[in-house]
Amino acid sequence: MKKALCGILSLSVLLLGCGTALAEDVPAHKLLYQGHGSLRIVTAEGKVIYIDPYAGDGYDLPADLILMTHGHSDHTAVKLIKKKNEGCRTIKWEEALVKGEYKTFDLGFTTVEAVQAGNNRNHNIRECVGWVITLSGGVTVYVSGDTSTTDQMRELGERDLHYAFFCCDGIYNMDMQEAIACAKTVNARHSIPYHMAPGKLFDEARAETFDVPDRLIIPAGEEITLE
Repeated sequence: MKKALCGILSLSVLLLGCGTALAEDVPAHKLLYQGHGSLRIVTAEGKVIYIDPYAGDGYDLPADLILMTHGHSDHTAVKLIKKKNEGCRTIKWEEALVKGEYKTFDLGFTTVEAVQAGNNRNHNIRECVGWVITLSGGVTVYVSGDTSTTDQMRELGERDLHYAFFCCDGIYNMDMQEAIACAKTVNARHSIPYHMAPGKLFDEARAETFDVPDRLIIPAGEEITLE
């Protein structure tokens, strides 16, 4: 009886250990904040998405999707991406916003939805978009692009988004206080400051003033797991 009980316990421990190992081995979505307004996502399926390529490192992986929010040079440095996988798709603001209609693109491994972006400074709302990116498992990432407050942010606040990036440079886009107000409106599970200062990949002191619930600060060059 004792031998049988020990055998059962040993098997249970073994299975528990295997379960833990399997859980750790499950692929996950990864997001690299390259700096300024540039992001890279590697999906759980191994697909590579670049958003507004320009800053930092991490352009070595072949692209499956390239997204650009608008035409300024600090968001369109596609030449940094040396390799593209077969069937790589590049979607610019011009394709995403047509005659006032914001488009949605279902690419199988992800769905990307163009949303409002722009301001009265130097970002024409008819020539700029933000993105809502939906990954497998329902993980969502909102990327504001260069913007100030938009009407659509209230709608986004009803969608329980997982991650949301807000520009906050206060020169070409909204300042920190407006970004805080926008983050509270969108009310994502994790709100992240980015595009903080011209010429800087990241500004830690400025990021620390992004005082919102569920704030997440990601230094340039750091990668996080999206879950």
